[in-house]
Amino acid sequence: MTPVHYLWRPDDEHMLARFRALAEEIRLPILIYNVVPWSYLSPQLLYRIMGEVPLVIGVKQSNGDLKLLADLLVMAPAAKRIITAVDPLLYPAFALGAHGAIGAMPTAAPGPCVALWNAVERGDYASAKELHESLLGLWGALAGDNLPATVKQALALQGCDAGFPRAPMPPASAVQRQRIEDALLRLKRNVVRAAAD
Repeated sequence: MTPVHYLWRPDDEHMLARFRALAEEIRLPILIYNVVPWSYLSPQLLYRIMGEVPLVIGVKQSNGDLKLLADLLVMAPAAKRIITAVDPLLYPAFALGAHGAIGAMPTAAPGPCVALWNAVERGDYASAKELHESLLGLWGALAGDNLPATVKQALALQGCDAGFPRAPMPPASAVQRQRIEDALLRLKRNVVRAAAD
């Protein structure tokens, strides 16, 4: 669940009260999706919410500020999960201790993202950096105003037809399709090379 995202941001007490009320009503585990630019929750507030609302099991951190992610990882109670959602920063997020990722890249290229995770987990930072750089090429091809459409295109190019995006989002353009195809080929070559080393 996202923080409240009206035009104005509620203060911390009201933000905490909202998550408390949601937990009492739905009685299901909650992962806070910290994504709304004008309503980001600070690591200090997230720590407080996780401590005072037991059904909040963690945070999907979408802010690209690695300092905020690092602070959150240090402050979070051990039983809580901090997930990254910043696709071009998977490598540093994993190296800092993120518990996983939910984003476009793990959807578009799950194998290489798992290989990146595994390389970081075993301390093979040279391989992790190579995978990171290869994944950045794919991210550059995917990123755009129609990101869900480009992810669907990447899946289709790998034999997994995910259909078309919902209107009014346009499908990937011919230029985007070619860039994605080229990036996937480079990524595949680099993953195969890394596995052979």
